[in-house]
Amino acid sequence: MKNKELREKRLRIVEEAREILNKAEKEGRPTLNGEEEERWKRAMADADELKKQIDIIEKQEEHERELAASQGVRAARQDTRPQNGGDPEKDKRVHEEGFGVYIRQGLGGLTEEEREVHHRRWMELPHEIRALAAGVDTAGGFTIPEGFIANVETAMKDFSGMRQSRATILRTASGNPLPWPTSDDTGNIGELLAENVGAGEQDVIFGQIVFDAFKYSSKLVRVSRELLQDTGVNLEAWLADKLGVRIGRITNQHLTTGTGTGQPNGVVTASTLGKTGLVGQTLTVIYDDLVDLQHSVDPAYRPRAQWMMHDDSIKVIKLLKDLDGRPLWAPGIAVREPDTILGFPFVVNQDMPVMAANAKSILFGAFEKYMIRDVLNIVLLRLVERYAELFQIGFVAFSRHDGDLLDAGTNPIKHYANSAT
Repeated sequence: MKNKELREKRLRIVEEAREILNKAEKEGRPTLNGEEEERWKRAMADADELKKQIDIIEKQEEHERELAASQGVRAARQDTRPQNGGDPEKDKRVHEEGFGVYIRQGLGGLTEEEREVHHRRWMELPHEIRALAAGVDTAGGFTIPEGFIANVETAMKDFSGMRQSRATILRTASGNPLPWPTSDDTGNIGELLAENVGAGEQDVIFGQIVFDAFKYSSKLVRVSRELLQDTGVNLEAWLADKLGVRIGRITNQHLTTGTGTGQPNGVVTASTLGKTGLVGQTLTVIYDDLVDLQHSVDPAYRPRAQWMMHDDSIKVIKLLKDLDGRPLWAPGIAVREPDTILGFPFVVNQDMPVMAANAKSILFGAFEKYMIRDVLNIVLLRLVERYAELFQIGFVAFSRHDGDLLDAGTNPIKHYANSAT
């Protein structure tokens, strides 16, 4: 079924679910009866399942567009690439094939051509990447192909609500502390001048946020030699998924709720209070709260604003209506059109706090003002001796990241806090 047809089917299901709620409301019943609640839950489950199918199709289309664009870039670069003794396209193919051999057999299994290509690629890397592998024996280091890195990053993104948001991602070539200037000029205005009157002065006050490079590990992934020898298994894809999911989960946790001490300053931690729920709203939110939270964010930040919350909070909001009886949550109908709350797209982040007393359960604002720093590329090590007696080989990936909100006092992201009691 095509993307458009899936969206139309999902819209019909959502409208049927809405009719169940409308019927109960018209009859003056504050809650659904057992049969109605079961039908509503089943409809929502069907709508969610269709959304997963839509996301898969759109993700595939997105990757195809990115690959097509990157191939165009590579073609443009091909004539200007320094001559290093190898054909770029052939080197890429040989390198990817050699990486699969390396995972299964180590460097000793490479052909002479694969070794030569690997050496050229290794020497092209920045010094800092090569230094990371210093002291690793010949069974340990191999330059990772772009395709494998892309698969790892895709897995990271799938398990990272922060990377699915509009957060700014900055990739740097070194892990040195990175000062980032900030300024708040919102209180300064120009002036009207009379003839022959000089212009006044108004300094801009600058601050700075320093981005670090915190080291993360996927933890060891042990693979049996029997699996390594099974050529019918796409081991590269399997390994990329395992490593990416693990790093994606831990980094998303810290990019969301990190303390800022020895780890990234999470977006929840860095956000500013926009609205507190009324007494009794420890597990709920109402229409007025969401409107107040929206308008607590400066209008300059609202055109590209997003919501972010746990999936359990989305479930609460799906039952809410505005003062005219219109649902606050609306499914996206057009291709690549996101679902919205009060007209703004939302991001589901399972590391967001669930609704509870004093919980900062909902965020709203300009997520492009949150910067994620990725340092260099992922480093993969292959450990041969450690699990030799178990007839296994270990793999572990390392990556370095940081994150913080670029806030110079203008509070681009606000949070809703549930009441204490």
